[in-house]
Amino acid sequence: MSDKEKNKKKRKGHWALRVFLISVALSAVLSFFSSTALAGTGYVVALSVLAVFIALGLVFDMIGVAVTAADPKPFHSMAAHKEKGGHEAVRLLSKANEVSSFCNDVVGDICGIVSGSTAAVIVTELQQNFNTNTVLLSIGVTALISGITIGGKALGKSVAINDSTKVVYRVARIMHALHLFRR
Repeated sequence: MSDKEKNKKKRKGHWALRVFLISVALSAVLSFFSSTALAGTGYVVALSVLAVFIALGLVFDMIGVAVTAADPKPFHSMAAHKEKGGHEAVRLLSKANEVSSFCNDVVGDICGIVSGSTAAVIVTELQQNFNTNTVLLSIGVTALISGITIGGKALGKSVAINDSTKVVYRVARIMHALHLFRR
């Protein structure tokens, strides 16, 4: 095995460790935010928190798909002409595997887990307020949240594939404005 192959294998191992550590940290932060936001609040706040987590998961899922589907040629041209976001887009596409893994697996899965926890809090509150312990309420809320999430992801994937250049460009412009991935 050549040194180049050994280094590549070593980097893959480092990536898995980084993903693990990022996942643990991000999960803790989002769970803390969710728990803090839900403590002693009403349905409006709980539903708002739930909507934020579902939307965050959908947006990041769309970004992860768009990065894997986008053609790098227009972004190389933008970077060569020093257009805002061009360099960031090239970096995103050059690391499409990692970006997709982070967006789809790390952020998407964490948002799914936290939205499930949030749904459980909402169901518990509904059961307490309406003095019922029916499993139908839990099934209904879970089914509705699943439908919204899965349907939203299907719609987002369609947009991400068909308009991948626009999606990547918008993300790259945001990253440029936030000074992310700058050399």
